[in-house]
Amino acid sequence: MSMRLIDLPADDAHLWLEPAVHTYVTAMRYPKGTEFNRIGLWRDHLRRPGWRAVGALTTVSAMDLLRPGHARLRVEAPWTLEREVLVGVAYGYTGYPDQWWNRQLRTGLAGRGCSREHIEAVASDYFELTEIHVHPLAQGRGLGQALLTTLLTDRPESRVLLSTPEVPGEENRAWSLYRRLGFGDVLRHFLFAGDPRPFAFLGRDLPLPPTPLPADAAPTLAR
Repeated sequence: MSMRLIDLPADDAHLWLEPAVHTYVTAMRYPKGTEFNRIGLWRDHLRRPGWRAVGALTTVSAMDLLRPGHARLRVEAPWTLEREVLVGVAYGYTGYPDQWWNRQLRTGLAGRGCSREHIEAVASDYFELTEIHVHPLAQGRGLGQALLTTLLTDRPESRVLLSTPEVPGEENRAWSLYRRLGFGDVLRHFLFAGDPRPFAFLGRDLPLPPTPLPADAAPTLAR
């Protein structure tokens, strides 16, 4: 299954936004209908300073992806984008103090007794990795790392920050990816309002070290 990574321009969001949100909902195993609530939020993020998104496309048909052993996942096949299938997406933007996520981070750090100087140093001059998702049928190929390293190439910010649900023993693909790329703890076991799950804030300095793309993934191409 060959892949290619592409930029997903905001001006072309009418072509890729719906398939990208579908990939996100499927990867997160959210119930059907979740995408209708999320599309508006993703569309709002398109206008934020420093926004960028990258996607992973494959020419393999959705039916070909349903190999033996994958049927038990009980997930829908990816949506198609023109003559290709979008199976991965990652996006983010420059963080600013007036953003909700930034305020949550500052509140959490203050609640742990961090000084104003420390909070300002952490919560300034960063790229927020907002979403990174690979469809379950395309996982295990190094695609998440390829998306992340491509997204963070040539960023002007001094660091990247993200939040991810806490997992016992940090034993899932997301945590393995972040640790492998050198993300360290910024704030652990934080509760966002309206979500009962504890989250971890992770971060690392930019740039990332160069990493090879998966053997079946072509370099990023302009869309």
